[in-house]
Amino acid sequence: MSRRFLMALDQGTTGTTCLLFDLDLRVVGRAYQEVRCTFPHPGWVSQAPEELWASSQVAMRGALRHAGVEASEVAALGLTNQRETTILWDRATGRPIHDAVVWQCRRSAEIVREWTGRGLTERIQRSTGLVPDAYFSASKIRWILDQVPGAEERARRGELAFGTVDCWILWNLTGGRVHATEASNAARTMLYDIHARTWDQGLLDEFRIPSALLPRVLPTTAEFGVLETEVLGAGIPILGMAGDQQAALFGQCCFAPGDVKNTYGTGCFLVMNTGGEAVASTNRLLTTIAWDLDGEVQYALEGSIFSAGSAVQWLRDGLGLIRTAAETEELARRLTDNDGVYLVPAFSGLGAPYWDPQARAVLVGMTRDTRPEHLARAALEAAAYQTCGVVEAMTTDSGRQVGGLRVDGGMVANDFLMQFQADLLGVPVLRPAMSESTALGAATLAGLKANLFDQRRLTEIHRIERTFQPALSAQSREALYAGWKDAVARALSPSPA
Repeated sequence: MSRRFLMALDQGTTGTTCLLFDLDLRVVGRAYQEVRCTFPHPGWVSQAPEELWASSQVAMRGALRHAGVEASEVAALGLTNQRETTILWDRATGRPIHDAVVWQCRRSAEIVREWTGRGLTERIQRSTGLVPDAYFSASKIRWILDQVPGAEERARRGELAFGTVDCWILWNLTGGRVHATEASNAARTMLYDIHARTWDQGLLDEFRIPSALLPRVLPTTAEFGVLETEVLGAGIPILGMAGDQQAALFGQCCFAPGDVKNTYGTGCFLVMNTGGEAVASTNRLLTTIAWDLDGEVQYALEGSIFSAGSAVQWLRDGLGLIRTAAETEELARRLTDNDGVYLVPAFSGLGAPYWDPQARAVLVGMTRDTRPEHLARAALEAAAYQTCGVVEAMTTDSGRQVGGLRVDGGMVANDFLMQFQADLLGVPVLRPAMSESTALGAATLAGLKANLFDQRRLTEIHRIERTFQPALSAQSREALYAGWKDAVARALSPSPA
């Protein structure tokens, strides 16, 4: 039976998606399985690693059923994942020693403060390209080692394994035979030297993290192993892995230096391809690895915005102003402008370019005439304003002007937001026909390694569903943005970390 399909497994924070593509990259099968987060204390976010793996199996089987395809017809599997989420498990049994500490979790913030208090900030940034923060994996590892009795000693004896979610899923896909990650995920641990492309032993020593815990780091396209036959009934070569935002960058065909994409989800993740140069940021952006294609590395600048879609969720679940996220577009369009009302959704601090974990959400400019329409519009506009701030920082750091913004994620279905984003940036916003760029990127990375197509062919296949052209005057744009900056100043803590 010929292998005529590609499988993409996308393990995200709220659920696991599996898509099956034909070789023209059309979706022929899909399945989704929700996963739970738990919140043991304020600011803490956990997940059960076993549930992440179980949901992956359900999604893969469901996608095959939906397509009417056998696993033996799948040429390659690509894996993409929520990044930074941290799991430690027993190498002998494969059982986790603690719940997964999710990327959003702030429980290890005090550990990071201790590290920065020792003067390690510049050292961390120089090696890893990251701003020291509990967002990344290193402090989460240290926290688990501190909390689980005997864990550090067992780690030093080589009895335990660490992995981000890609590594954990790969371990299970291969029946525990492969303990490996790849470059774009390793770059998010705050332990990986992105220039030397190796684990940084000096930082491991500073953080007291045993190197015996760590996986091998392979290129983004590599022969990672073969899916255990027992999982789906046939072995499938695993040939591509990437963190979700890097996979989306690849899926959007952002192959050239200066290409930029923004993913609008719970938060926003803006990523610019900087080619073979690891651009050091002076504006508190992250320098990271975009991908490693068989040894050819491309770097990226990234700005992480903590709250975008979550502001809309707050309107729905916290205030009860809307029943569905889609209602915000109609509400926003009832107004001719924002009437000076701004929402800074710093519900869990502010990310790039501020990196102020102590910032708090503010609603500015309300009067007795303020209505639900204003709040809906302000929540949508906040995603666009925050994106503009990161684009400004990227332009300064990279020396490259952004000629257009490629977009994906759940919020891009909102035409009001996409038009407002184009108006604020003054450049076209390009919405692809295939909105699930993350899964598409995972599939295409695997397909490249399987020699099923090349990057030129991917560019030919890539289709834009709609282009939003800017239609706002420069004067109006500057006035709106000035109001936003004033609102942000009110949200910042007195001394941003």
